[in-house]
Amino acid sequence: MNYINDDLLQYPDWRGHAFLREEVARFLTHYCKAPEQLDPENVVVLNSCASVFLTLTMVLCDPGDAFLIPTPFSSSFSLTSYLYSKVELIHVHLQSEITEANTQPFQLTVDKLEKAMVEAKFKKQKVRGLVLINSNNPLEDIYSRDSLKEYLEFARRHDLHVIIDEICMLSVFDESIPFNSVLSMESLPDPNRTHVIWDTSKGFGISGFHFGTLYTHNKEVASTVGAFGFLHSISGITQHKLCRLLQDREWIDNVYLPTNCSRMKEAHKYITNRLKTMNIPFLNCGSGLYIWINLKEHLDPCTFEEEQQLYCRFLDHKLLLAPGKAYKCKEPGWFRITFADKPQRLKVGEWC
Repeated sequence: MNYINDDLLQYPDWRGHAFLREEVARFLTHYCKAPEQLDPENVVVLNSCASVFLTLTMVLCDPGDAFLIPTPFSSSFSLTSYLYSKVELIHVHLQSEITEANTQPFQLTVDKLEKAMVEAKFKKQKVRGLVLINSNNPLEDIYSRDSLKEYLEFARRHDLHVIIDEICMLSVFDESIPFNSVLSMESLPDPNRTHVIWDTSKGFGISGFHFGTLYTHNKEVASTVGAFGFLHSISGITQHKLCRLLQDREWIDNVYLPTNCSRMKEAHKYITNRLKTMNIPFLNCGSGLYIWINLKEHLDPCTFEEEQQLYCRFLDHKLLLAPGKAYKCKEPGWFRITFADKPQRLKVGEWC
């Protein structure tokens, strides 16, 4: 891990050092359960998933173009979509209420995507793509294989690019829930318009390494995104360390993943038990780092203004519960808890 040679101290290939791209391809092939070996030439390495996303908006869109994105979603997409390319995000609002059309809370359906497309065309917005987050932050819901296929078929019908963020791929701690990577599909409806983003910040807890990767079958997109490595590359030393980490499959499979899964499961159980005791509704998804909780009953009236005031009261007591409005949630009263922490810190938070 501490090895340094002269090559690591020079400017690298903007797409990332070949040794790291080769290892990323092998790693994703294995953990995404790809039907065949992924091609290192389709891999681009930049300094974060945010960098990968914002460069994709530059490559795939013109200023003023738009992406569909289900809400709630991570606030980083709002900043990065507009930072370079002025790409708009069209919110596909999901509802918590269970109905005949929504068999589960915050369920994404093709009907909702179709409705958003119709509304966008009416407003003369040019939709170039669909953004999916699997598992979703903050909901932590994992898309089924059938649902993924439906979303991809929808995109193909409308000639849309699909950007799929699979950053939490290794953060599924409930063994009964399978993670369905788009790279595991035998055939994609439109492979040249399907682009996958992944990094090690969530699954390995090393966000300070500033690593993000793109996998796309579209070599023209890979080449063009790779050119942005001039501004968003990672140091050679960091790339070497990341490569050594990803190579150590024995440690990852036999030590790290089982230990991390066990700790996350324990922390999740602790927090959800406390939520049940306090009669606070929440989504129980068994993956990711967060729990999406419903505090509507504690808002009077139930408005975003009251939500913000409750958020501030939490802050006054040294608690950071992210409000739903920050994730473009249409309904006031939802908050995100980060439960992936050491037991003692969780207990301190409870006392606060």
